[in-house]
Amino acid sequence: MKRFASLFAAAGAVAAISAFAFAGGASGAGSLPTLNIALNGKTGITVSPGSIPSGAVNVVATHTGAGASNASFALVRLNPGVTPQQAFQAVGSHHGDENALTPYGAIVVSANAPGAVQTVLTPGSNWFALNTTSMGKPGIVQFTVTSSSSPTALPAAAATEKAIEFGFNGPNVLHDGTTVRAVNGGFLVHMNDLIGVKSKAAGQKLVTLLRAGAPMKKLRPFFTKSFVSLMDPASPGALQQQVLNTKPGFYVQACFMNTQDGREHTQLGMERLVQVKK
Repeated sequence: MKRFASLFAAAGAVAAISAFAFAGGASGAGSLPTLNIALNGKTGITVSPGSIPSGAVNVVATHTGAGASNASFALVRLNPGVTPQQAFQAVGSHHGDENALTPYGAIVVSANAPGAVQTVLTPGSNWFALNTTSMGKPGIVQFTVTSSSSPTALPAAAATEKAIEFGFNGPNVLHDGTTVRAVNGGFLVHMNDLIGVKSKAAGQKLVTLLRAGAPMKKLRPFFTKSFVSLMDPASPGALQQQVLNTKPGFYVQACFMNTQDGREHTQLGMERLVQVKK
């Protein structure tokens, strides 16, 4: 996954800003409670309100200060009795592998900032928001999800893209301006990214090269500047949705997480060609 970090930083920032500007058009967004995530620099983070009802929510993230080109955040739910220190130690002892978090909790949302996504939160005081902009230890703040007697339902999405081991389920034609839901339906941590390519033929070639584990210099000629993160690394069962706001054309859908032997999930079949239409 590390070799794609610069690609995500360059293209992802543009995609995130566009998605944020369009987020108000999400179906039902205005009727959902809003959780505001304010990132400052590479580690600063605040959450407001500090307590929010369970059910569907609109998560709106902003960013100020250094690191804007690669700003990101995550919402993590820890199991009862688990401390953030225990969770950090588990991941750190496995060389940063987010799968090591699964026995202790879950990455429920993982997205760029600025941006807005919708998700569903369950009751508990063991919720944490993380500023994951830096490659180092993230900034962290706790918030509470109170139990609602009538939780707000998540608005319907026009399409659902599901990551599994090792591939994707869902339509291979998406429509710009519609709400797209991303779900991790596997047992491992997955990503769900759309990488713009110059043509259908370029996309087919890129799929072949990714499956073969080709180096970046062989991949770069096929890219455009369009990039959409439907879901950054997130735990099994994670669900988030957003309004798709990108140029029509062909994209390669991919997951760049690493296996224990160092191979990327793309080498195991987690890439396919999709098309975005108006």
